[in-house]
Amino acid sequence: MKAILIGATGATGKDLLDLLLKDDTYKQVDIFVRREVELQHDKLRIHVIDFDKPEQWNHLVKGDVLFSCLGTTLKDAGSKEAQWKVDYDYQYQIAKAAKENNVNHFVLVSSSSASPDSRFFYLRMKGQLEEAVKSLGFSKLVIFNPPGLVRKNSDRRGEIVGMKAIQFLNKIGLIRSYKVMPTEILARALINSTKSKENGIFMLKGKAIWECAMANKG
Repeated sequence: MKAILIGATGATGKDLLDLLLKDDTYKQVDIFVRREVELQHDKLRIHVIDFDKPEQWNHLVKGDVLFSCLGTTLKDAGSKEAQWKVDYDYQYQIAKAAKENNVNHFVLVSSSSASPDSRFFYLRMKGQLEEAVKSLGFSKLVIFNPPGLVRKNSDRRGEIVGMKAIQFLNKIGLIRSYKVMPTEILARALINSTKSKENGIFMLKGKAIWECAMANKG
């Protein structure tokens, strides 16, 4: 199989890329990035692209399954408009190109509580993206709505403090439905979700993601 991955330089994307390169099911992995990356592997093909010029890369989005781990924060993006471009426009453009090139399997990392009707910008954006990619007609679409993620070596102070608070509350038996998740667990669930040949639209949240991650272990 051939995998396509966007968001390969982010925390979840890095973990997923590592798994894809180790998985014998995948003979080739194509990543689409905005800047040069120092990665080398016999199975890896790196495409440095300008996401704002789809006419230059549309034809390259070919394979068996597309994984999208792309995303940014409002702080890093600088504005809601800039965040929308990365989190919605770029992901939708890649998904649309993949469908046009007969990629029939799409795996999308969204967000917990995403809803097209949310009063919160980020959750509304994620929810609207979910609805948009559903309309593209992939034979199999798996949307992950993970809880708070624990990223390796995170330098986001607010994230670190928030995750530690949730982990403490989890330990004393509170808000277990918000159990935080290491990015490597999410990445393992993403790749495991492709092992099933069942088609359709699947939405995975909290406990279901943990179960998916452990499904093919050992």
